[in-house]
Amino acid sequence: MLPKNREAKLREAGLRLAVILGVALAPGALNAQAIPGALPESTKALAQGEWPAYAGTYAAARYSPLAQIDRSNARDLHIAWHWMSPDQAIKDAKPQIGPSFANESTPLMIGGTLYTSTSLSQVAAIDAVSGVTKWVFDPKVHENGLGLPANLGWLHRGVAYWRNGDDERIVILTAFAQLIVLDAKTGKPVPTFGTDGRLDLAQGLRRPVDRDYYTMTSPPVIVRGVIVVGSSVMDWWGHRPPPPGDVRGFDVVSGRLLWTFHTVAQGEEPGVETWENDSWKETGNANVWAPMSADEELGYVYLPVSTPTNDYYGGHRLGDGLYGESLVCLDAATGKKVWHYQLAHHGLWDYDPPAAPNLIDISVGGKRIKAVAQPTKQAFLYVFDRVSGEPVWPIEEQPVPASSVPGERASKTQPVPTRPAPFDIQSARDEDLIDVTPEIHKEAIDIAAAYDRGGLFTPPSQRGTILVPGIAGGGNWTGAAIDPETGMLYVSTVRLPFVVTISRPEPWESTYDFIGKPGYLPGPRGLPLLKPPFGSIVAIDMNTGDQRWRIPVGRSEAMPWTQGFGIRERLGLPNRSWALVTKTVMIVVQAGYFGRSRFVPGLNLPIRDLHNLDPHLWVYDKTSGEMLAEIELPANASGAPITYMAGGKQYIAFPVGGGPLVEELIALTL
Repeated sequence: MLPKNREAKLREAGLRLAVILGVALAPGALNAQAIPGALPESTKALAQGEWPAYAGTYAAARYSPLAQIDRSNARDLHIAWHWMSPDQAIKDAKPQIGPSFANESTPLMIGGTLYTSTSLSQVAAIDAVSGVTKWVFDPKVHENGLGLPANLGWLHRGVAYWRNGDDERIVILTAFAQLIVLDAKTGKPVPTFGTDGRLDLAQGLRRPVDRDYYTMTSPPVIVRGVIVVGSSVMDWWGHRPPPPGDVRGFDVVSGRLLWTFHTVAQGEEPGVETWENDSWKETGNANVWAPMSADEELGYVYLPVSTPTNDYYGGHRLGDGLYGESLVCLDAATGKKVWHYQLAHHGLWDYDPPAAPNLIDISVGGKRIKAVAQPTKQAFLYVFDRVSGEPVWPIEEQPVPASSVPGERASKTQPVPTRPAPFDIQSARDEDLIDVTPEIHKEAIDIAAAYDRGGLFTPPSQRGTILVPGIAGGGNWTGAAIDPETGMLYVSTVRLPFVVTISRPEPWESTYDFIGKPGYLPGPRGLPLLKPPFGSIVAIDMNTGDQRWRIPVGRSEAMPWTQGFGIRERLGLPNRSWALVTKTVMIVVQAGYFGRSRFVPGLNLPIRDLHNLDPHLWVYDKTSGEMLAEIELPANASGAPITYMAGGKQYIAFPVGGGPLVEELIALTL
């Protein structure tokens, strides 16, 4: 460590040298905060204005040291360009392909070029200043005759980038489970990788899988020359046995399989005893569909493992069920488990960790800790030492209710963090229900009274149990952003109560004894059931575990369903939002809604308007949460934003569209 005066002199000398040589430095380039766990080249790339990974780096920070956009000029942001997805031409020519669920791909930016995937698993390179297409690669997965991919159909969230000297590669995991490696300069498959640049990821698993149940949506991580690959497995009880959710590592140069990690412990492996009656032989899912994160310095990868089959009934898989609904740390080079922590035992609520865990270095009680923080649907933030797996603050096993469903045996306890406090409400008690007027509150109580309701881990029932924040609520795949300079974490959360009802399936539905069916539970007169704010960003000081502030996101006061009740204050909207943190400000965009209206029957808008639900970009003071700018957009964001420097300007870019809307990237600048 250099003395402060020496460090300052070196920095000053560097600035003088830059002026003498006429070097154009990106703002923040010489004083960029190191990103936790990132190698120097990753930190340098961010400081130079690049965005080399899905969330900036594999630390999943969603942070950039750029400072050109600040509180003094944020109101001057405007759209610089639109880029239309090449999928549109294919769909116009072949409407039988079907619509995309949403355009969720977040681009990368390296060396003045954006790299993005599309809903149809195409890959494009785009000039970062002009938005002009440089090349497009079409793997033609839409021509395989299998119809829509599993789960949400045509949907993709992005690509990964790898470089070794002059060898630059773009890696995509496609719908219908192909791994394709492209030359970043030309967009052509690398012939020495796999078979003509491709691997078939539906092959080589411990049992055959149907391609219409097994797909890929999130980008991989690439650490120490290993491509680490998860999967998206259809959450349906009709297919038995379901596909396994194993995680695999492939050599980035050759495509050779290096290792496989069983997310359901097998044979003599540790953890197999948590699957009673040999249920490990059949149980599937427990996949990693969400983005992963990695500490490049340690060589560790962090896996948010999802729920085993089936989501809401576990009578056929009694026991805690490792590694379902766990955070698992692997050595990227070998695939060996370093540590794990199960966030929900014997999961019955679809409480799979939905986002990449955030890596953040913090100081707790005078001790410096390399930490990892996992946001969850439960509205808990589980925080661990990312080297050892030890909880930073105690996590207590607390007693929870038993199940009333025949054959089910819910875990007697569940892990509850003592700190930070939950970042959203976790029950549907009378005091949690909407109360804009006494009459509305009484109607909300009457709605909730028709179902079972209790604390967070109340098991689903045959009568129907209200889950809060909800299986699509709390923290979701929008994840969180961190500020490595201050140790602050900003998490997006929504309140979406769902009812899960357990029933015996029809013969055509499933061979399991019981299945669970979820459904959104609206409130009275088309209003949400739970009290506001319906959607929020919560700031948490990770050095203390204290919440600093909460801001509602979304202009609820502009919605028809609030105007009949005299509501004028901002209550937020129950739609997902993404936070992006820079050296100077926090930037937030919000999604529309891509399914049936959540505000039934009070919001009778055309489906196109539901997708385009009062779209804006907001800029906030990241210290106080004060709104600095509110920029109207032509469409809601549908994926996470990035920021980058190109041609001397700082840009913000994000995807929009899907469903009935045109799929585009939008870039804003000053």
